[in-house]
Formats: sequence, structure tokens, C-alpha cells
Amino acid sequence: MKKAVIVGCNGQDGRLLYENLSRKNYLVTGIARPASLNQPPDWHLSLNIGDRQAVADLIRTFVPDEIYYLAAFHHSSENLSFQEESELFRRSFQVHVLSLVNFLEAMRTHAQEARLFYAASSHVFGNAASEPQNEQTPFQPTGVYGITKTAGIHTCRFYRDRHRLFAATGILYNHESPYRKPIFVTKKIIEGAINIKKGLQEKLVLGNMSSEVDWGYAPDYVEAFQKIVGLAAPDDFVIATGKKHRVQDFVEITFEYLGLDWTKYVEEDKGIISKSGITLVGDPQKLMQMTAWKPSVDLRGMIKLLLQSEGVSLHR
Repeated sequence: MKKAVIVGCNGQDGRLLYENLSRKNYLVTGIARPASLNQPPDWHLSLNIGDRQAVADLIRTFVPDEIYYLAAFHHSSENLSFQEESELFRRSFQVHVLSLVNFLEAMRTHAQEARLFYAASSHVFGNAASEPQNEQTPFQPTGVYGITKTAGIHTCRFYRDRHRLFAATGILYNHESPYRKPIFVTKKIIEGAINIKKGLQEKLVLGNMSSEVDWGYAPDYVEAFQKIVGLAAPDDFVIATGKKHRVQDFVEITFEYLGLDWTKYVEEDKGIISKSGITLVGDPQKLMQMTAWKPSVDLRGMIKLLLQSEGVSLHR
């Protein structure tokens, strides 16, 4: 039986990955922030990933075959008010780099045959000068999240070059599932449309609906993690669909499935601040060629699955 550690197991990708690996008869240990575990499942472990010795003890005793480092520090999702950017940098660097080093060092000492996957982000490209972005596109991060995720990629490269560890990275573009939190626009659209259909809500107010996004289906991306870990050698991969769609496209399809005319219910407020005005679209050709991975659904198919997960009847 193969064994895996999922670092950041309580997020969307961590939950999906656990379900996926369990179906494949893996023995899984999940790690989440202690404060986030009220009544954790028996496969969750409350462990401070910033504690080097605690991480080393875990890897030494469990000796995993695979480690999925999905931990991320999102400022907005933490609901904290940072008075100084230095604190945001410190906490982001701790999660995206220093705690990652704890796992890589533990691998080097106690589990050199283990394989690690590091989840990075399209934010590493920042103000990309061209599209689509691929593995050769220069990193130009503009925010703390992107800067520290970029450092995490370089950290993995260092350990695989210097110490010959299997430390692969995935540069993830937007990916959605029923586990998305309401702060994400896709979840806001899905829930808003359903509430309108049920008569529980009259209007849905969104920001710039001309904004374009490369949206994928999260279960597909989790499958890509495993394909990357299964390769003969570690490398860096863009995980994306290669197609971009407007927020308005997402709205139109969602309301169409519910038999509603979106123009009667959706209002645009461009004063609502979005994360970035930059359009990022990934080129997944390297991933596809090396692993035979490909998305299982397009945008319309993904929205259908998201609506069906909410238990609503579809118009067509």
C-alpha cells in the first residue's frame, strides 16, 4: 500500500486529493493548521509545519511515498488586517518557502525515495508580457503571494539539483469545484443564481464581467498532480486549460442551465475591486505531452457539474 502526506489537506485541492487517493487505496495522512481543525477526521494530523523537528519526526516514522505540498497563505482568506507588508511577507514566506524546506530536509534525511509535489500559482507570472504562459515564461510576480510562491519553485529546483530529490512543481491556474469557498466569484455566481431560482435572492452584483480567466475543473488538476509525481524525473509544469473565458460567459451558462434570463438579475459594479486586471492563460502542452493528461470537461461541462452538485434541476 502506497502512503501519502497531504500538506494543506483542508483546502479544496487537499480534500479532492484525499478522495482521489483513497479510491486508489493509499494510506493518507493530512496536515492542516491546528486552528482550522475543530473536529478533524481521523486522517488529519494537527502539526505545525513550521516546526522542523515535528516535520522530521513525521517523515521519519511515516516514510511516505508521496508528499503533496498544497499549503498556501492567502491574505484575503485569513480575514486579517496587516498594518505592515513586512508581516504579510513573513507569514507568506514561512508557509510557501521555509516550511517547504522543512519537508525537503526531512526527505533528504529520512525518505530520499519519496516524491514531492509543490503547488505554485499562475501569480508567479504577474504582469506577463505574452500569452499563453508556459514553463519558459519569465517569472514576474507583482504581489507577495506570487513572489513567495516563485521562491518556493526555486527552492524545489535547488533541492532536486543539489540533492537529487524528486521535487516537482505545478503552476496552477484557476480551478473550481463544489468545495470552493463563497469568496470566489465562481461560487458566488453558482449560489446567487440558485438563490434567485428559488426566490431567495433578487439580484446578483458582480465586478467587471469582461474580466477573462483560464478556468479548469479542480478534480482534473488533482489528477495532474499525481501524473506529475509518477514521472521518471521531477520537473516544472503549467497546469491549465489553455482557454480563457469572460466572467460574463460563466454567468450566461449558469443562468441558462437554470432556465433564467441573466440580464434580468445580474448587475455589474466595476467599483468592486478584483485581484488583478491582468489576463493569464496557461499553455499545458508540456504536461499533456509528458503525461497524456487533458481536461475532462470544458467550461460548460464544469458549470453543469457544479450545479448538479448543489442538487438543483437543470433546464437542459
